[in-house]
Amino acid sequence: MPKLKTKSGAKKRFKITGTGKIKHKRAFKNHILTKKETKQKRRLSNKSLVKKSDLANVKAMLVL
Repeated sequence: MPKLKTKSGAKKRFKITGTGKIKHKRAFKNHILTKKETKQKRRLSNKSLVKKSDLANVKAMLVL
């Protein structure tokens, strides 16, 4: 069986932590920021872990 290629879009968007969890940037922080609260924008700036329901799909894209 040939080697599987990592999806190039996924490798730009996800990082793997030392413990094997997967981090990602939160959505909704790119444009139309004037109508969003400062608190919301600050919360969206932080990275977060991929949810358990999405983990299988992300791992498949990253070929883990």
